[in-house]
Amino acid sequence: MKPMLKDHIRFVSEEDQSRVEIERKNWLERLSVKWMKQPPTRNIHLDPLGAAVIRQCEGTRTVQQIADRVYEEFGEEAEPLLPRLVKFIEIMELNDWLSWKKDEPS
Repeated sequence: MKPMLKDHIRFVSEEDQSRVEIERKNWLERLSVKWMKQPPTRNIHLDPLGAAVIRQCEGTRTVQQIADRVYEEFGEEAEPLLPRLVKFIEIMELNDWLSWKKDEPS
């Protein structure tokens, strides 16, 4: 299974900062945008490790492949890599940021 960001989630990377923009979709959030002048998206700022993970959640890599690439980029700085990665993916899943693409048989 390969994690992939859902359509209403957008990864934004700028020079000094990366973030995830989440479209306000439910009725209460839409009301807050209209009447309370809230922004139409929520912004979640990411550290470099989180940005490296989310950048790879495009439905083409397994969690193990993502872990390998993060380790290549950050080395020992990423440790303990697998527990952190699993927890981060679990949090993204609980927040409904991810869908899962099945592996194609080879």
